[in-house]
Amino acid sequence: MNFDIPALIGRSTLNRIQILGKSGVFLFVAFCQAFLPPFRIIRLFKEIEFIGSKSFLIVFVTALFTGMVLGIQGYHTLTQFGSEALLGSAVALSIIRELGPVLCALMVTGRAGSAITAQIGIMKITDQFPALEMMAIDPVKYVISPKILAGIISLPLLTAVFDVVGIMGGYLVGVKLLGVNEGAYFSKMVTSVTFTDIYGGILKSLSFGLLIAWISSFMGFMAEPTTEGVSTATTNAVVLTSLSIFIVDYILTSLLL
Repeated sequence: MNFDIPALIGRSTLNRIQILGKSGVFLFVAFCQAFLPPFRIIRLFKEIEFIGSKSFLIVFVTALFTGMVLGIQGYHTLTQFGSEALLGSAVALSIIRELGPVLCALMVTGRAGSAITAQIGIMKITDQFPALEMMAIDPVKYVISPKILAGIISLPLLTAVFDVVGIMGGYLVGVKLLGVNEGAYFSKMVTSVTFTDIYGGILKSLSFGLLIAWISSFMGFMAEPTTEGVSTATTNAVVLTSLSIFIVDYILTSLLL
C-alpha cells in the first residue's frame, strides 16, 4: 500500500493548526462572555470552590513535603561549603520562583483539570448544551467562562499557600530537626527574596491557571460524545496541560531573568 508521506504530514499539520485556531477563538469568546451581563457570580464562586478550595489539601501536603525535602537536601549540600545559614534563602527562592507555581499547577491539573474535561464531556454526551440553548442560555457563558475566571483567580491563591507552607516545611526540617539558626534562616530569606521573584511567581501562577481552565475546558468541549471519547479527552487534557505548563514556565523564566 502506497503512502504519500508529504501529504500525510501536510494534513496532520493543517489539522493541528486548525485545532489551535479553534482553541484560540474558544478562549477569546469565553473570556469576553465573562464580562458581559448577566453576571453569574454564584456560578463563579462554585467554580472557585471546586478548583481552589477542594484542591487545598493536596496542595498543602505537596507543599509541606516539598519544603521538607528541600530543607534536608539543601542542608546537606550547603554544609559542604559551610553555608548552612543560607538554607532559608535557598528554600524560599526555589519555591517562590519555580517549585511553587509549577507543582501547584500540576496538582490542580491532576485533580481539577481532569474533572473539568470529564464534566464538560459528559454534558455533551447527555445533550445538556442543546438543552441550555433551548432555554436561551449561552452554554459557553454559563459553563466555560466561570471556569476560566475561577482558574485565573484560584491558582495565585493556591500558589501563595504552597509558598508559605513549603517555606515552613523547610523551617521544620532545617531549624527544628537539623539545628540551623532560626534568625539566620529568616534573615537570609528576607534579604535574598526580591519583588521580582514574587512578581514572577504570581505571573506564572496566573498563566498556569488560565492554561488549566482553557485546555481542560476546550478538550472537554471538543471530545467525541462517547464514553471512550471522554476518557481519551481527559487523558489528553492532563498530558497537554502538564506539557504546556513546563513550556510556559521556561518561556516566562527566560523573560523574567
